Amino acid sequence: MAKTITTRYDVSEHLRNPEAMAAYLEACLEEANGDAAFIAKALGDIARAKGMSQVARDAGLSRESLYKALSGERNPGFDTILKVIGALGLKLHAEAIQTTS
Repeated sequence: MAKTITTRYDVSEHLRNPEAMAAYLEACLEEANGDAAFIAKALGDIARAKGMSQVARDAGLSRESLYKALSGERNPGFDTILKVIGALGLKLHAEAIQTTS
């Protein structure tokens, strides 16, 4: 019987264009359920796809601090999140929640 060889899945390998990056972030925002570290990790995935060094430069952060902020192990400040989102060429938007009255 042949052995099955598996490799570690890395979502950043599939985030090849801004539309895919935006769709991934949107899906993560919907699934996060208020978990800021989850969103930070998603931004880290996108930053790795785009190139962490370039994103750090564009965001005005050191590469090390960007890795730490987007590791998913801590909750970065909102100002850092906004800088990273801008450096990624993405933007946040808000929409009203549909409620039944």
